[in-house]
Amino acid sequence: MTYIPFPEIAPEIFTIRIGEFAFSLRWYALAYIAGLVLGWQLVVALMKRPALWGGTAPTEPRRIEDLLTWVILGVILGGRLGFVMFYQPGYYLANPAEILKVWEGGMSFHGGFMGVVIAAWIWAGRNGVPRLSLADALAVAAPAGLLFGRIANFINAELWGHPTTMPWGVAFPGLGQDCPGVIGICARHPSQLYEAALEGLLLGAVLIYGVWRRGWLRWPGRVLGIFLAGYGAARFVVEFFREADAQFVTPDNPGGAVVLGMQMGQILSLPMILLGLWFILRSRHA
Repeated sequence: MTYIPFPEIAPEIFTIRIGEFAFSLRWYALAYIAGLVLGWQLVVALMKRPALWGGTAPTEPRRIEDLLTWVILGVILGGRLGFVMFYQPGYYLANPAEILKVWEGGMSFHGGFMGVVIAAWIWAGRNGVPRLSLADALAVAAPAGLLFGRIANFINAELWGHPTTMPWGVAFPGLGQDCPGVIGICARHPSQLYEAALEGLLLGAVLIYGVWRRGWLRWPGRVLGIFLAGYGAARFVVEFFREADAQFVTPDNPGGAVVLGMQMGQILSLPMILLGLWFILRSRHA
């Protein structure tokens, strides 16, 4: 069987030790920083081009730096609380102090998305910025964070896919003997990279093309709708290749299905698809 060996790359970029104190910069943290910075610059670029909006941008570029602070809080708090509530509520209810340990991993995109929605909603109301147009701008920026985040998941060797015999299967570390019927190396779908390609590269390219070449920002809610529907559809499809979350797998439910044969990621993505389609249809009559 052909497969791709997992690259020799550690989750930590570097570690600084001073006595008993140790500080490590992880790829996961760098991915969040890079995604936020690139997203911030994309939104600023949009605000500097009134023509893309049909004449007037929703706000001045200088005010986006203040918005960035709100977005960071929304991503971190929403992403962590979403993971706690959607994926491991029992564990964190029994160990509430563990909720604060965000540096150990455990973030939910759907929770982070809700956190950003709430943060942006409050900021827009306080600053008199049209909420739907601001949501369109943030939707253009979101795929950058998704791209970096999924690459970081791959580097962390987490959220891997089902066993596969395809030549691009990856032999993730620590998973050599856990595939039924497989002796020796067990290769798996690199589902993290599937998501990076679909949710990050492809969706980001579609949105950027639509905004700069097709003028989608002239119809408030259209870009947001395409992002929601596009992300939801991509995540729904990739879940068929992604290993179920361990907390949902039991002897009676080896596939880890939560409801009607669907994984948690698929359940959370369905409302996004429906809401996205609603925004797209709504924008056509705006």
